Amino acid sequence: MIAERHAAVVCQAAAVLLQYPDETVRDRVPLVADAVPALPPGAARSALTRFLDHFAAAPPRDLAEHYVATFDRRRRCCLHLTWWTDGETRRRGGSLAALKDRYRRHGLELGDGELPDYLPVVLEYAATGDLADGLALLQEHRAGVELLRLALRDAGSPYTAVVEAVCALLPGPSPQDRAAARRLARTGPPQETVGVEPFGLEPFGSAPAGGVRR
Repeated sequence: MIAERHAAVVCQAAAVLLQYPDETVRDRVPLVADAVPALPPGAARSALTRFLDHFAAAPPRDLAEHYVATFDRRRRCCLHLTWWTDGETRRRGGSLAALKDRYRRHGLELGDGELPDYLPVVLEYAATGDLADGLALLQEHRAGVELLRLALRDAGSPYTAVVEAVCALLPGPSPQDRAAARRLARTGPPQETVGVEPFGLEPFGSAPAGGVRR
């Protein structure tokens, strides 16, 4: 099992790398690149190193275009965790409110416009707020995280490696296909939907409600 301090580094690195690669994020990537080699050998370090090599070699314009094409235009690559469990239903509003309350109990107040289920926010919370609760939160949403990983893999996206690093922090092996990932879910897809299916089984479309935090 990876040490707590190393798990926090993985979470912080992934929180940065999964955000839209604007100038602010690009300025933070060298800090990530300095921290990752100090991680112990293993799946998380290997995966993050693989992505950082890609990031360093790709022109900023290509990075930005790939991010938009991947996360804004593919529903199956949704970075909002409650979307995987609740879809676009009324239930999702309650889930988001519960997450905000959970953060607040641990001393974290989100800024205006920040959705609490956005994966980089969850990872930042784990890295700098409460690591144990942050990892528990990721485990509670394990099915969605794994379905995101599989969707990125199927799309041939380098971002697969970043989500693989996150999954490496969670107990047990990652599922190898969608059917196995869906079996991780505690409940089935909700019946009350508004234009999307919660496990991303419909054709690709516009980004889910809430968009991508930039």
